[in-house]
Amino acid sequence: MTSSTGPSLFRVRRSPVHGTGVFAVRPIAKGKRIAEYYGERISHAEADRRYAHKAEDDNHTFLFTVSSRVVIDGGVGDCPARFINHGCDPNCETLIEKGKVYIEAVRPIKVGEELCYDYMIERDVSDAPNIDVIYACRCGAAKCRGSMLLPKKKPKKKALKKTQSKAKAKTKTKTKTKTKTKTKTKKTAATTSRRSGASVVASAARKTTQAQRSKAKKRR
Repeated sequence: MTSSTGPSLFRVRRSPVHGTGVFAVRPIAKGKRIAEYYGERISHAEADRRYAHKAEDDNHTFLFTVSSRVVIDGGVGDCPARFINHGCDPNCETLIEKGKVYIEAVRPIKVGEELCYDYMIERDVSDAPNIDVIYACRCGAAKCRGSMLLPKKKPKKKALKKTQSKAKAKTKTKTKTKTKTKTKTKKTAATTSRRSGASVVASAARKTTQAQRSKAKKRR
C-alpha cells in the first residue's frame, strides 16, 4: 500500500451509475490508498436521531460505521469520498485503521474509470417489502446482485441437520424411558439404572488481537 492520497488522484463529477461519482484522473495501482472517508464522528443513537425522518425511498447514505460506538457522518463537511458509488464488482475497498476509514484500490484502475466499493449495507427485519427496489444497484457489473444490500442469509443446512438429529435423539430417549417404565412395572425386583455421564467439550475461543485492517460498512 502506498500512503499518498488526495484529490490529485480523482475528480468528482456526474456519474452514469447514480447521481455524483468519483473518477480516476491518473492510473491508480493496486493497493494504493486513495482517500479517507471523514466527517462528523457521532454515536449510533445520534445517527438514528439525525436521520429518523429520512424518507423510506431515500437511498442516499453518508453514514459509515466505524465501531459499535462511532459512526462517521460524511454528509457533514467537504469529504469527496462520500460520492464514491457502490459497485458489486468493486475496484476499491474500505478499511479501518486506528478508528479512521480509508478507501484503497483492490486492482489497477485506469484513467477515467469510476471508483466504487461494496457498501455492504446490512438488511433488517423491519425492511420494507420493496427494500431491494429502494436500494437498487445499477453498477452494470456482469455479476451485479441488483441491490446495494448484502444478499439474504440462507439457512445453514448443517444447522438444520443438527436440529433434526437432536429431535430424533430426544424421541428415541423418550421411547426408551417408556420401555424401562413398563419393564419395572412388570418386574417386582428392584433395578438399578446407570447414568451415562455426558462429556461437554468447550471449544476454546480464539483470542484475536485488533486487526490493523478491517472491513468497514456503510449504514443506512
